[in-house]
Amino acid sequence: MLHFPNVSPSPPLSPCPYVSIFKATVKDDMQKFKTAMKTMGPAKLEVPSPKDFLKKHSKEKILPPKKKFEWNEHRKPPVPLRTDHPVMGIQSEKNFINTNAADVIMGVAKKPKPIYVDNRTGDKHDLETSGLVPKYINKKDYGVTPEYICKRNEEVKKAQEEYDNYIQENLRKAAMKRLSDEEREAVLQGLKKNWEEVHKEFQSLSVFIDSIPKKIRKQKLEGEMKQLEHDIGVLEKHKVIYIANKK
Repeated sequence: MLHFPNVSPSPPLSPCPYVSIFKATVKDDMQKFKTAMKTMGPAKLEVPSPKDFLKKHSKEKILPPKKKFEWNEHRKPPVPLRTDHPVMGIQSEKNFINTNAADVIMGVAKKPKPIYVDNRTGDKHDLETSGLVPKYINKKDYGVTPEYICKRNEEVKKAQEEYDNYIQENLRKAAMKRLSDEEREAVLQGLKKNWEEVHKEFQSLSVFIDSIPKKIRKQKLEGEMKQLEHDIGVLEKHKVIYIANKK
């Protein structure tokens, strides 16, 4: 019997091959240049005339006329020589320690920046931009209706008044009469009373509708109840009712 040593299995190959990060960029560039060349045949260009042939030195650039160079800027001082020695031993009489101390004493103390800590580890955050400081409610115009909204409301109100006047004028010309609240309430109560009477008559019908006259009467009562319900809904929804005067 053959014995093979313990050989660990090879790791499985990755199912996803390597994909370059520049694949999308290269694809877009190729598509862009490819789209520019999509024409029906060669581009139609103007054919050059045989008289306008290329001549010698015709594409050479024409240089400007030669000018004499003049230096008008201030020249820098020359570089010191090797034999020149810098001036040594110059000392300042200013006491920098006392000057710094005076600046600190006379200067205005810097105010600490307001911060807040939101956890026990001591993480600090800016308090001004956190929204915890009530600075917006302390403004003078806080809670005041903006001017443009007031102006818009006035325009809407004015337009509504003009529309109402227009409707009133048209109704007056058409000889329309407006029902008063008492007349409207009386008509509404009368419709409800009629609906109750029709509904009572509908409830008195027999359970079994086995004849054509019974079916016709049932359909008639249902139609009357539906029409009365529609009229009652219109009167309850609209507070202003106009009717045409009978001639």
